[in-house]
Amino acid sequence: MNASPEHTPLVDGFGRLHDSLRVSVTDRCNIRCFYCMPEEAVDFVPRAGILSFEEIEQVVRVAVGLGVRKLRVTGGEPLLRRDLPVLIRKLAAIPGVEDLALTTNGVLLDRLAAPLAEAGLQRINVHLDTLDRARFQQITRRDELDRVLAGIGAAQDAGLVVKINAVAVKNLVEPDIVPLARYGRDRGIEIRYIEFMPLDAQGLWLRDKVLTADGILEMLEAEIGPLDPIPDADPRAPALEYRFRDGAGTVGFIASVSRPFCLNCNRIRLTADGHLRYCLFAIDEMDVKGVLRDGAFGGEEREAKLAELIRANVRAKWLGHEINTQRFVPPPRPMYAIGG
Repeated sequence: MNASPEHTPLVDGFGRLHDSLRVSVTDRCNIRCFYCMPEEAVDFVPRAGILSFEEIEQVVRVAVGLGVRKLRVTGGEPLLRRDLPVLIRKLAAIPGVEDLALTTNGVLLDRLAAPLAEAGLQRINVHLDTLDRARFQQITRRDELDRVLAGIGAAQDAGLVVKINAVAVKNLVEPDIVPLARYGRDRGIEIRYIEFMPLDAQGLWLRDKVLTADGILEMLEAEIGPLDPIPDADPRAPALEYRFRDGAGTVGFIASVSRPFCLNCNRIRLTADGHLRYCLFAIDEMDVKGVLRDGAFGGEEREAKLAELIRANVRAKWLGHEINTQRFVPPPRPMYAIGG
């Protein structure tokens, strides 16, 4: 069922088509990466303020009716959300959804990979910055590396396409760049190196802490071998992808700082507490939860209002986040509250 009589694509004022929606299901997390969350006294949204599965499904159905085809479930840590496979099954059943993925830290993945795959999940990205136990504990403030590695294995056993996301913080993870690539080559997993972005909860980000994509590429080629850009790559994908010339494995670079990809962005975001965002770094949000919980709206009227909000959010989208200018302003919410 279409939520709106309009059938025009979700195109913003700069001609960018939007067909990807990231859905955060919780702001809670079971690790404490220093570049994302403080170790203590984290301010979470009360559970009553988090969207229910039914509310999430309603927003997604409307968005799919407007042309969204790709969904990614995020957090916080989405596997902390009770009965998550139930939501995955609901989303996978929506006509028009072509790609359903999830991003996780992997701590709970060993027991949830199979149920998620059975529910209809297709792809999974696991956040893992290092294979070194001591450094993992230094970064996450938790001793969970073994469980994450077990979860990656369980996800592959369940038939999920697995990628690994590694945040690249300069003067910290240089020893991990090559071992992660070798790990991926051995297991058929693409490693995606993500430049450290100004999204931390404690104002720790500095430009000189960014280990750039170019620097990582040089390290990989020096230690493992030549890398070639993958031809005919999707220009709207966030990662620049390369294949090792010997044919054994691929790596990707999400270079939000050194090579912003804003001009090709096709994504909008729904936060766990029910707000639409047109950019990870957006300053303003649009309230969806208020519409969902307003008893004055009937079913069709509510869907029409949701469609109006989604279209308005896309129309309001800026040209880009301007990280590389003096005009850049960090978002008022940290990463875990926005959704990965």
